[in-house]
Amino acid sequence: MKRETFFLKFVVVLMGLPILALCIFLLPGIAEYFAELNPTLGFLQYPFLIGLYVTAIVFFVALYQTLKLLSYIDKNQAFSELSVKALKNIKYCAITISALYVIFMPLLYLMAEVDDAPGIILIGMIIIFGCWVIAVFAAVLQKLLKNAIDIKSENDLTV
Repeated sequence: MKRETFFLKFVVVLMGLPILALCIFLLPGIAEYFAELNPTLGFLQYPFLIGLYVTAIVFFVALYQTLKLLSYIDKNQAFSELSVKALKNIKYCAITISALYVIFMPLLYLMAEVDDAPGIILIGMIIIFGCWVIAVFAAVLQKLLKNAIDIKSENDLTV
């Protein structure tokens, strides 16, 4: 394993650990707090919790795709259709997370309204726009990689 990709793989794993800890320890408490804040909307506690867990699962799928992409780079298969597919999956994961947060933004608004904490809405907006930045970046890299693969295949056919 190369040193550069080892460090990147280590960073990807480190990115996943706090989210895993958040899912195990804090998310049930956050959903319960949401139900306590607004008893009339207490029935939304479990859909809210499920939505957050689905978001976390999609995040871990994106991290897995990133690890696969780094392993392709290790195997000198960076310019392959497998890398393009991994970037496409990362793009779709970022769009999915953004869409889920857009869907749950009204719930975040209700939580912020009752708790008088407008920062919750700001955090939701940062997550949405951050996911869009990642999706656009992955789409650009996917297109560039696809063009590089096409140029490489043309050069391989040239005698």
